[in-house]
Amino acid sequence: MAAELDAPMLSDALVILGAAGIVIPVFHRFRITPVIGFILIGIAVGPFGLGTLVPSYPWLAHFTITDSTGLTPFAEFGIILLLFTIGLELSFGRLWTMRRLVFGLGAMELLITGTLVAAFLMALGQHWTGSIGLGLALALSSTAIVLPISGTTSPVGRAALSMLLFEDIAIVPIIFMLGAMAPYAGEAGWSGLLATLWQGGLVVLVLLVLGRLALPRLFAQAARTKSPELFLAASLLVVIGASLATAAAGLSPIVGALIAGLLIAETEYSGEVEGITEPFKGLALGIFLITVGMSIDLATIWDNLGTLAIAVTGVLILKACVTGVLLRLMGARRGTAAETGVLMASPSETTLIVLTAASAAQLIEPQTAQFWQIVTAIGLTVTPLLARLGRVIGRQVDPIPELPEEDRGVPRVIIVGAGRVGRLVADMLTVHGKPYIAIDSDADLIERARRMGYQATFGDAARGHALDRLGIDHALAAILTMDEPVLAQRLTAKLRAAHPDLPIIARARDTAHAGELYRAGATHAVPETLESSLQLSEAVLVDLGVAMGPVIASIHEKRDEFRAQIQQDAQLEHKPKLRTSTVESD
Repeated sequence: MAAELDAPMLSDALVILGAAGIVIPVFHRFRITPVIGFILIGIAVGPFGLGTLVPSYPWLAHFTITDSTGLTPFAEFGIILLLFTIGLELSFGRLWTMRRLVFGLGAMELLITGTLVAAFLMALGQHWTGSIGLGLALALSSTAIVLPISGTTSPVGRAALSMLLFEDIAIVPIIFMLGAMAPYAGEAGWSGLLATLWQGGLVVLVLLVLGRLALPRLFAQAARTKSPELFLAASLLVVIGASLATAAAGLSPIVGALIAGLLIAETEYSGEVEGITEPFKGLALGIFLITVGMSIDLATIWDNLGTLAIAVTGVLILKACVTGVLLRLMGARRGTAAETGVLMASPSETTLIVLTAASAAQLIEPQTAQFWQIVTAIGLTVTPLLARLGRVIGRQVDPIPELPEEDRGVPRVIIVGAGRVGRLVADMLTVHGKPYIAIDSDADLIERARRMGYQATFGDAARGHALDRLGIDHALAAILTMDEPVLAQRLTAKLRAAHPDLPIIARARDTAHAGELYRAGATHAVPETLESSLQLSEAVLVDLGVAMGPVIASIHEKRDEFRAQIQQDAQLEHKPKLRTSTVESD
């Protein structure tokens, strides 16, 4: 049996798992993103690091990875799982509301940046076909690194997500277009592009129809077995099957992964699916980052330090300026535009794919492709540093005042969302003398709320320690007012797991969403549709001459009946008694 084991494979697995075991805890302790750590590990254990010493010290082979091609499938699977989890965080409704950003901002950012880079390279003597290939390649930004840093709910995260979604959709047409531009391609290249587009569109349509019909039944059957293994198998079956379907049609497999995530996000099992696939995504993305580090040859960088520094700096500045200006023209705040521009400035992992396609199509020389591959690897490495720089620049150009230090230890109600609903809740709390603080990731809403006299602060409640610094540990209650069903359900589950006794009152779109919130741990879920019906009933009864007292009593009775029915439908037969909030006592 021992002879059948693949020793190099086991050695590579040992290096990867050892890197994960060292990098994640150490960098987490110092609050540094593990992205940098994994890339540094890749540099150290790769063929240009310790691998150069293996001929002299053979025992080092157990601590190095000399062939990155063996890791490529795992790295690609990490990116697929990342797009899958992004789909889980979205929904078709939210994606539809982002259409202007995705197909407006995303398309303009890619085309304008690609055109400017291509024009500059043509001025330096590069042929126009190669300049187009390099321009489009360098205009891409890293989905695998940017989104884990920015998230998808803040203004910066939403802007980054919209551009990255368009780039992920456009990657296949870009590659086919470069193939069609090859000197030997002729008309067959363009006809292949058109065939791929209509076949891919048909596959996407089939996935949407089948997913709507089959996924709820599939996950319901898996849930009934109460077997985590079966639930995980069903999740992987869906994401891999969808990825293979789009890949077979000529599209990128990440398109299928995104569609699979969007479809599951519409079911009640999205939270469970995300939780059970999260460890696989994190480890696979770590492998991808290690492969990025392995491609960096420090000796080559040192020999060409000046040229590489100019190229990297030029790309970063150009992309940051274009993205920032476009965001400002589309109405984003100065701070959001500046931070997003700097964050999106580096090239992408898909840049390497486009460079390979351009080289294979003989649009650029192999030496040129290798030079820009090094530029891309350097750009990916510094992306976490760009994120920090972007936050600093964003706060400098558009500062948002922090809460006074003396206010942070006061027990109060935390309102997540400073929009219309959140402000109305704050008004009622003020009437009854209850302290509160509202938090929102939209700086425009925060500024408007402050001008109107509300206690509000900027922050993303779904990420980091934003709620911790507001005193969630001793909060009177948490009120979730955002109109994002998936985010509300996820934040409810997160708060309930961390704070079992905290009263959580959440806004729900309808009774079905209210049931999901109850299952996630909400103390009360308030469906908008139900409350509208009750208010209409109250108004008509009063207008018909019924006394106000009996009307209010009957409305409360009907509301309690609906709440009990929703909880029963959510399979909460014995909902645990939570501590009574002082909000409810009034």
